[in-house]
Amino acid sequence: MVSQKILQFLEDLKQNNNREWFHENKERYEIYKKEYTKLIEDFLAEMIPLDDSLRHLEPKNCSFRIARDIRFSKDKTPYKTHMGIWLSGGTKNTNLPGYYIHIEEGKSFIGGGVWWPDAADLKKIRKEIAYFYEDLEEILEDKNFKKEFGDFERNDSVSLKNAPKDYEKEHPAIEFLKLKSFTAGQNLDDSLLKDKDFVKKVSEKLIALKPMNEFLERALTTEE
Repeated sequence: MVSQKILQFLEDLKQNNNREWFHENKERYEIYKKEYTKLIEDFLAEMIPLDDSLRHLEPKNCSFRIARDIRFSKDKTPYKTHMGIWLSGGTKNTNLPGYYIHIEEGKSFIGGGVWWPDAADLKKIRKEIAYFYEDLEEILEDKNFKKEFGDFERNDSVSLKNAPKDYEKEHPAIEFLKLKSFTAGQNLDDSLLKDKDFVKKVSEKLIALKPMNEFLERALTTEE
C-alpha cells in the first residue's frame, strides 16, 4: 500500500507549497524519500518477472525530483505535489515506451506508451503503424487490454484533424496515423492506494500494456 505518511506529506505540501514550509519539514521529506524508494523497489520486484526489459533498473532510474522546473511555467510553485514512478527499458532521457504510476489522492492514475514523441520518433511510429497496423489492432483488441485501458488516449490535442503528410486519408489505419501521442491510461480509486496488495494489483493492470509498449519500441529501434 501507499503509506499514509506519503499521502499526508503530499497533501500538506499542496497546502503549503513554498520553500519555507518545505525546509521546516525536511525530516518528513527524508521519510518520504525513503518510502518512495521502497515503493519503487516493490514495483520492480513485481514487474521485472513480468517484463524482462526492466531488469537493469534501479530506483534512481525510476524516480523524479520533487522540485519543479518553473523556468518556463506560469505556475511558480516550487514543488510537485504528486509522486511519479517511471518504469522503462530505456531511461528517463530517452523516449522509449514504459509504464507510469502517478500517486496523488483524488488524481491517481497509471498508464504507458510513448508520450508526445519528437518529429523523428513520430515518423518512425507512423511508419510502423502504416505497414503493420494489423499487429497493433490485434494488441489493442486483446480482452485484457480492452478491460484495463480500452484504447489509446484520444482527444483533439493529441490527434490531427486531417491525414498526416505522406499518408492518404483512405489508409485503413488513418485514425492511428493521425495520433501525435501514443499512450493508454486508467484512473485509480483512492481506496486502491490503501490496499495492502496495491503494488501487486497495479502491476497486474500495467502488464496489459506490455504488447503495446513492445510494438512502439519495435518502431523506435528497428534499423531503417
